[in-house]
Amino acid sequence: MKKYLIWLLTTLRILVGWHFLYEGIIKLMTPGWTSKLYLMGSTWLFSGIFQKMAESQMIVSIVDFLNIWGLILIGISLFIGLAVRWSSIAGAILLLFYFVAYPPIPGHTFGTATEGSYLWVNKNLIELALLIVFAAVSSASFFGIDRLIKRWKEEKPHAPVPPVKKESLTLQRRQMLRDLISIPFLGAFAYAVYRKRKWDSYERKFLAENTDALSGATLKTFTFSSLDDLKGQVPRGSIAGIELSRLIMGGNLIGGWSHARDLIYTDKLVKAYHTDEKVMMTMQLAEKCGINAILTNPALCRIINKYWKETGGKMKFISDGGGSEESIRNSVNGGACTVYVHGGDADRLVYNGKVDQIAKNLEIIRSYGMPAGIGAHRLETIIACVEAGIIPDYWVKTIHHHNYWSAKVDLERQTTVDEGYKDNMWDFTPRETIEFMSRLEQPWIGYKILAAGAIRPEDGFRYAFSNGADFVCVGMYDFQVVEDCNIALDTLANVNRTRPWRG
Repeated sequence: MKKYLIWLLTTLRILVGWHFLYEGIIKLMTPGWTSKLYLMGSTWLFSGIFQKMAESQMIVSIVDFLNIWGLILIGISLFIGLAVRWSSIAGAILLLFYFVAYPPIPGHTFGTATEGSYLWVNKNLIELALLIVFAAVSSASFFGIDRLIKRWKEEKPHAPVPPVKKESLTLQRRQMLRDLISIPFLGAFAYAVYRKRKWDSYERKFLAENTDALSGATLKTFTFSSLDDLKGQVPRGSIAGIELSRLIMGGNLIGGWSHARDLIYTDKLVKAYHTDEKVMMTMQLAEKCGINAILTNPALCRIINKYWKETGGKMKFISDGGGSEESIRNSVNGGACTVYVHGGDADRLVYNGKVDQIAKNLEIIRSYGMPAGIGAHRLETIIACVEAGIIPDYWVKTIHHHNYWSAKVDLERQTTVDEGYKDNMWDFTPRETIEFMSRLEQPWIGYKILAAGAIRPEDGFRYAFSNGADFVCVGMYDFQVVEDCNIALDTLANVNRTRPWRG
């Protein structure tokens, strides 16, 4: 082999070794590091096995130990060129597990940090291929300890040693220096780790002790719940034979239709946060918590279908697009399991004396062989439909109390339906709503139960379930999903209601 190829292969081996060694050391130096959440988040081949492993603390401890010390030992081996063939095989197997757990395939990369864009090929696969090459070539292809040992064995005398010439000694020293070429790099590695640790310590000290006046007064500490904190799976009911989780995802946040009162920038902020990947990751997290349905507009059919196709997710789609025949058709073509007449549409139709149009829309929905519902913000809408003999398969009605600071009754808004209403209240008559809905036999999906973020989930969930809602629809950011599920579980375990469960 030409000498420059040996130098090239040696350099590649040291670089890969550097990466392995640092990955192991950083995990060792990170307090509380664990592979548990990594295993739980896997979605591709063998994801069931990985997730099962995450359920056992003993197995997780073993996996953590093998990860940390496997990376460190493989890294040292590649760095100094000792037992390269065996460490390359071990490293390739380890990287194969990493690749299978989180492949760079659309729909399977949620929550993983990447430096760029990948499609099937990422650094794990590239390093895996390099390690296979390292395992396949002979030890003579690298400068390193293996080559030094091999030469020592070949030169070991079995007979009287002849006089050694000075040129031979010089050559032997040069060969030894080349085989120990990684030693300076090992020193550079140690210095780099030291500098990194020193900066990390300084950064923590700076953040803890040198808070500026503004952030010190206004910064809040948020607790981001993870699957590790989940108390259980959200229980389910059914609407016309469709099994639905008692807690349903709302689509407003992911669609960018936020209710923020006078904060005019929030719609753009919500849309900027909810990229396709973030939306799909949120739905995937929700499914892991037992939430199996999302209630949203047919405008989001694209992302929902992308989620189904790329992740194999089973999230059911409840469409609010029952206001027109075209919207109903788009909802059905988009994969909705049921369609209901949106509350705003139903309110306007009733106010304008077109209650019969709601009945026609229900007929169109049912003609596709699916349940049909009626939504409403105003209780008058529900009453008008009941009095007209229009009975849906389920109701979607707002329910929340008025015990929050921005709740103001707008007398004009109580008697008219227009687009200029104040964005602060969605159930004008909660007591009357509770009393009237208690007499209806159809399942009730309660929505706006938090008054668009004005009421704490603990309070809003308890109020809705205790006062008759069979299901609740709540918009959730990804960092709120587990927390909301736990609140729903606690609420349902201690709920005290007079209205029988419907569905």
